[in-house]
Formats: sequence, structure tokens, C-alpha cells
Amino acid sequence: MSSHTSTGKELVPLDVSVHAKPKRFTIANLRSWIRRPWIALKLRWQRHLIYRTVISTLLFTTLALLAAGAFLSNQIASTLYDERVSQISKESERGLTQARSILESASTTDRASTQALVNSTLASLEGDGATVVRDFVLMPIAGDQSLYVGPMASGSLTTRVIPQDLAESVAGEQGIYWRSVELGSADQAQPGLVVGTKVLIPPGREYGLYLVYDLSSVQDTLEFINRALSFTGLILLVVVGFVAWSVARTVVRPVADAAYASERIASGDLDRRMKVEGKDEVARLGTAFNHMAQSLQEQITQLNNLSAMQQRFVSDVSHELRTPLTTVRMAAEVIHDAREDFDPLTSRSAELMYNQIERFQHLLNDLLEVSRFDAGVAVLDRESTDLNSIARKVVDTATPVADDYGSIIRLSAPAEGCVAEVDPRRVERIIRNLVLNAVEHGESNPIDITIAENHSAVAVTVRDYGIGMSEEATQHVFDRFWRADPARKRTTGGSGLGLSISMEDTRLHEGRLEAWGKPGVGSVFRLTLPKAEDHEIDSSPLPLEPAISEAILNTVGDSFPLTGEVPKIGYTPLILTSEIEEDDDVTDPQNSSSESKKERN
Repeated sequence: MSSHTSTGKELVPLDVSVHAKPKRFTIANLRSWIRRPWIALKLRWQRHLIYRTVISTLLFTTLALLAAGAFLSNQIASTLYDERVSQISKESERGLTQARSILESASTTDRASTQALVNSTLASLEGDGATVVRDFVLMPIAGDQSLYVGPMASGSLTTRVIPQDLAESVAGEQGIYWRSVELGSADQAQPGLVVGTKVLIPPGREYGLYLVYDLSSVQDTLEFINRALSFTGLILLVVVGFVAWSVARTVVRPVADAAYASERIASGDLDRRMKVEGKDEVARLGTAFNHMAQSLQEQITQLNNLSAMQQRFVSDVSHELRTPLTTVRMAAEVIHDAREDFDPLTSRSAELMYNQIERFQHLLNDLLEVSRFDAGVAVLDRESTDLNSIARKVVDTATPVADDYGSIIRLSAPAEGCVAEVDPRRVERIIRNLVLNAVEHGESNPIDITIAENHSAVAVTVRDYGIGMSEEATQHVFDRFWRADPARKRTTGGSGLGLSISMEDTRLHEGRLEAWGKPGVGSVFRLTLPKAEDHEIDSSPLPLEPAISEAILNTVGDSFPLTGEVPKIGYTPLILTSEIEEDDDVTDPQNSSSESKKERN
């Protein structure tokens, strides 16, 4: 998008593209930027075993080194300090004792000679000590101010360096006392030690004589040792990290290769194998994995060949049987039509033969349909279709069978219709299989068919009030040839493939076919299909599990999860049977069904 501004002679385009707008800064963006590296680290921690191994090893090694370094540093500092204190104690005791003896034995009577004696004595103290540098401080003890010698200090020291508590101790009883102090300025403080005693200087005045020792050399030695320990620790961390990475990579890489090979085999690449090197445990793992993969490949190949042979056999047999079966059926129809001219035994045999050939025909058709699904050639022929019309057609077809069982079929559908893009032939087959299954297991009770829709899907439920199903049965009801009671007699001519074919038809529509049942209460089958080919099913318009109360609710077209206990939707039922005419009143389902019995086609 652009606009123009006039310059008097020509129009110059002025770009005001929205792409030029700077990104707006928000607190949410700041939080996202802060959380992004943490999320990346978390994902890396969860997905990479080598990363976790190396980081964990470095973390624990760092903690161990810090603990060991702190312990060593403390021990070394204590040893150095104790050694220096012991050395200083001996030197200071010797120097102070000598100085005190010289000063106390002095016989000077004037200021000048006393000052000269003090200077020479203190100069000898300052120059003593080959390894430890020391200075002196001489300060009078509080009292008479008639002094020959005033306060004195060597170097850059002043009397302020003497702690108050040390001065008080020296002013008390005779003895040698010491304290730890900080020398120098606040930003360049150095550790030091002050040792003092009380001396007498003519004309008999008490002074405090202090020797100040600079311990910066000890501090420098300790810092050097700490730097050496830190540098050694860093080198050790690098070495340990490299060793941990090498060991973890040696162990984890074959596992990663095995995982990758497993994924490839699972995706269909049965020829994938691990690379085996050496003869250690990892090599044995790779050899065992390759042996397992080879065995699985052989078994899978064998099963695939067997399955292909079975599917081909079923398909070929089904096709080959169609021609002779058609001929036999034509002959059976001729005999069946002429059964009235036969004796009762022959007539009954003709009826049985006709019915069994019809069952055989249905089984053959089902087998052919199953072979199409197995071969992957089944396709949909979608068109916009009203599910109400499909359901009514199924009701018309299934009503004679329901009459034979003494059941009625009740259809509840929205009056405005329920249109979806489906394959009408396959959807009709699904609903017909569900309805006939409900009739067979309904124990002569009514069969309810309900249709509803929402914004994304259409749904059909078929409910019976018969023997019901257990929770285990609902897990296998769509399996091929599965029967809840293998000893129970079939009377509707079923092949055991109807519900299985219904499930395959539903999968072609990318829909859901689910079952619910409770012994002695009945069963519910729910078919949920997307409204259009490009739609996804968010929720089903109808519940799967019915509510305890069967009262009709006012809510219509609500959305329900694909599984779970939810209230039942209800519509005003439209009861359809083969004998119902317009404006007929149906009051007794049993009487209605008994009057509408027909011979099944």
C-alpha cells in the first residue's frame, strides 16, 4: 500500500507499507524472550542423554572441587597464619624484652640523652626481622604529661593504628599482648599484627611500645595458592567434562543408533541394521539388535506374504463363486416358486435351500467388500445427501425384519433435514447394519434412531433396549467374525462382517463409529461423520452413553465429546413401520408389528 505527495512537478511515491512498522514492545514479548532460552535448555535436557550426562558430571565435579578447594584453602591459610604468628611471637618477645631492659636500666637525666637512647633502641627494633617486615609505635600511657620523649612511629604509621583494647591491655598488668589489625587505607587494606608491652622511660614514665608486623606477604602467598587451586580446578573440570563426554558418547551413541534403527524399522525400512564394531558389550548389543531385526523382518515378510496370499485367496474364491452361485440361486428360485406342487417335506427343503443360498450370497458380497478394503481400492463417491432420507430408506428396508422380531423402529430427526457430503451407498449400509444388529439383539423392544448435527459434524445413533453388551464386548464388537455368544443362533442371515465393514466405511469418511452397552439395559451405536471432506470433527452432536432418564430434553444440536457420559438428546419421535399410513395412530407397538409381518425379500 502506498500514497503520493505532490512536489509541484511530479508525484513521488511515499511508502507507508505496514511492513515498515516496528514491532511493538510489550511485557508479554519480554517474558517470551526471557523464557525462550530456558525452554530450549529444558528441551535439550529432556532429549539428549549425553547433554544430561556431561552437565550432571560437571555439576557434581564442580561441587566436589569447591568443597575440596575451600577445605584446602582454609587449612593452608590456618597453617600459614599459625606459622607466622609463632615466628612473630618469638621475634617480638625477644625484641620487646631487650628494648624494655635497655630503657628501664637507663640512667639518663636530661631530655636530649633520653631521646638519643630511645632513638637508638627503637632503630634496632625496626631493623630486626629478616623475613617479616615490622615497624614500631611508641606512645605514652595516659597520665602525667611531663615527658622527655613524645609519641613516635616508624614508616607511615601513626598511633591510630593501635587498637583501643590493646592499648588498655598494655596499660594494665605487665606482659606482652597482641592483636590482628588492618594496615593501610580502606581500599588497600593489608593484614597486620600488633604486639605491645609496657616500658619505663626516664624520668620514670610509662609508655606503650608496640611492634607492627605487615602480613601482606602471607596474604600474597595465600592468594597465589588460591589462584593455583582455581586454575587446577578449571583444568580438572575441562578434563572431566571431556572424559564424561567421551564415555557418554561411547555408550550413548550405540543406543541412539539403535533407537534410529528401531524407528526406521517401525516405519517400514526392514533392511535397516546397526553398525557393529569391536567385541565389547556395545558390539554384542548391536549384534543382538541386528539378529532381532533380521528375525522380525523374516516374520513380518512371512506374515505379509501369508496375508497377501489369504487376501488373494479370498478375493479369487469370492469371484470364482459368483458364477456358480448365480446359477444355483436361479435354480433355487425356480424350485422355490414351484414348492406348492411338492409334498410338505420337499417344499420345506426348497424353502431352506433358498434361504441358505441367500445367506451365502450375502456372505460372498461381504467377503468381496472386505477384499476391496484389504487391497486399498475402496473409494468414496461423495455427494450432498440428506441423512433423513437415508435413514427413512433404511427403516423401510428393516421394518419387515423388525416385524418378525416384534419390534418397532422409531426415527427422531430434525424437520429441516441433516445434509452432509457423504457416500450415500456406504452410509446407508452402515446405518442398515446397525439397525439390523439392534433388531436382532433388541429382545422385541423398540429401536430408536436419532439424527442430529452441529457446526462440524453429523451424527446418527441407533439404540436398542435388549440384552446389551459388556465393556469387553464393546472393544471387540467391530472385529471380523466376532460374536459375543458364539453358541447363539443367527436368524437374520448375518455373516459376522457387517459391523466390521461399517467400521471400514466410517474410516473412509474419516469419521467415528463407537459402541456403548450395558447388560440388561441395551446398546447404543453412534456414527459421527464430518459435514464436508475438508472438515474436522470437533465434537459429536449426539451423546454416546444415554442418560438414566429417558425423558425428552429441550436441548437440540448441542455438542458432545466423542466419549463420556453426557445427557441424551431427544426429538419428537416419528414411528415408521411397514403398515403405517398417514394419520394412523400407533398405540400398541406389539399389535402394530404383528399386523405388519411380511415375508423378507
